[in-house]
Amino acid sequence: MSTVPHAVENMADAAQATAMEHQMTLKQAFTVYRKAALWSLALGTCIIMEGFDLILIGSLFGYPAFQRKFGQLQPNGTYELTAAWQSGLSNGTLCGQIVGLFAAGLLCDRFGFRKTMGGGIAMITAFIFFPVFAPTIEILLVGQVLLGIPFGVFQTLACTYAAEVCPTTLRAYLTTYTNLCWVIGQILSSGVLRGLLSRTDDWGYKIPFALQWFWPIPIAVFLSFAPESPYWYVRKGRIEDAKRSLQRLTDKSSMPEFDSDQVVAMMVYTNNMEKAASEGTTYWDCFKGTDLRRTEIVCVVWAIQTLCGSTFMGTSSYFYQQAGLDVSNAFTMTLVQFCLGGLGTVFSWALMGWFGRRTLYLGGQLIMCALLAIIGFLALIDRSNTNAQWAIGSMLLVYTFVYDCTVGPVCYALVTELTSTRLKVKTVVLARNLYNVTGIATNILTPLMLNPTAWNWGAKAGFFWAGSCALCALWTFFRLPEPKGRTYGELDVLFEGKVGARKFKTAEVDEFPSTSTLNLEKVSSDVSGKAEGNANVHVETV
Repeated sequence: MSTVPHAVENMADAAQATAMEHQMTLKQAFTVYRKAALWSLALGTCIIMEGFDLILIGSLFGYPAFQRKFGQLQPNGTYELTAAWQSGLSNGTLCGQIVGLFAAGLLCDRFGFRKTMGGGIAMITAFIFFPVFAPTIEILLVGQVLLGIPFGVFQTLACTYAAEVCPTTLRAYLTTYTNLCWVIGQILSSGVLRGLLSRTDDWGYKIPFALQWFWPIPIAVFLSFAPESPYWYVRKGRIEDAKRSLQRLTDKSSMPEFDSDQVVAMMVYTNNMEKAASEGTTYWDCFKGTDLRRTEIVCVVWAIQTLCGSTFMGTSSYFYQQAGLDVSNAFTMTLVQFCLGGLGTVFSWALMGWFGRRTLYLGGQLIMCALLAIIGFLALIDRSNTNAQWAIGSMLLVYTFVYDCTVGPVCYALVTELTSTRLKVKTVVLARNLYNVTGIATNILTPLMLNPTAWNWGAKAGFFWAGSCALCALWTFFRLPEPKGRTYGELDVLFEGKVGARKFKTAEVDEFPSTSTLNLEKVSSDVSGKAEGNANVHVETV
């Protein structure tokens, strides 16, 4: 018996769900998907935990109690960690994250988001013992490497989960919320360190490490009750489970025309269309066909977060001290800096609605390039000039605000939107790992640039990062497409049609062609997902 009539019916359902997503206002989307939004916010808590820890180690480089325990006595009577150990501690965490990220890509495909993140929570609870009770800097390094593994698990799964459970209208807000979680963690970490600054014993740095035990309990509770991603069920062929999960994530009563069956049909249609283009879901498949272009884009987008000079923010307390501020003012400035970062992330939600992702990402890099150059020029003034020191600090505050209005949060929207749904987790893992590799490089360079026992550039390093940021902006102009307002199926069509990056915004997409140009049996299969193949797509640019 032919499957075409059933295929036509399911394609019509998918088309209806796609049209409804486009017509849904922000208020309607939040009303219908309120539970999905709240679950996304809840699981984002793991990023707050990670932001707390990852900014902690960089801030401790300039922390007196930590310096006395693990640093070397300098001729002027102070203690300083060598540039090599600063790089080692920072990069140890990144190396662990690379392992955790690759593992997350494989485990999530097999076990789903909830179980994979639950395993990460168990690991982090055990590994926190290492930094809290480390008797030597070598044991501390082991702890940072081990903690990096579960951190790698969390880094991609929280924002990918949000991207899969929410509609197009909410997608940008809930994925960029990840950046706000990072900032909240950084604010809490900076506040704790500022409050403990007067403690001169070892608990001055041990207490911040020990506070990480607070996070696993609420996160484990959230994971116990959170629904699995419907897209994950679709990829597994468990269509009824996908419907039940979607019903747990939505509230139909507020919008009677909302039909969960149609939404699942859209997910199945998108999944089958991507299977037609690429059957596999391995890491190697990320480098085949049109997925190669998508992988390149999201990898460079995430690497730009490091290459645009943001390394100054991660070690800002130490940077401020090397620029000439005293310890107390340095940590106060760091706290203010991350508060501005949180404000910037909230502000970015309005900016994305006005300008879209591409314009905001490019514009942010151009502004940051100018700010970094200004920091470099101010560093040419003699260090005895107090006004110049405060001006450098002020420019870094402005830089942080601009970063968290643009590149910081927008990155999370781009990397989750521009990947195919079947390869989303693995492509995001590759992107984040390129970010970590570039982070390793910058973590080697930055201490050498700032440390008085090494190159001693201080704030003159702003010139180097201004040049790097300019190159990133050049790539963004030519290669980054605009995904605003596009469903995953429409983005698939645009990439399959090889539409140029600068034409994505104006291209007209016919995701559901007429039966005369579409092999229904191959693309729009019945809900069981048995029939799939190639579709003829029609793309027009205006």
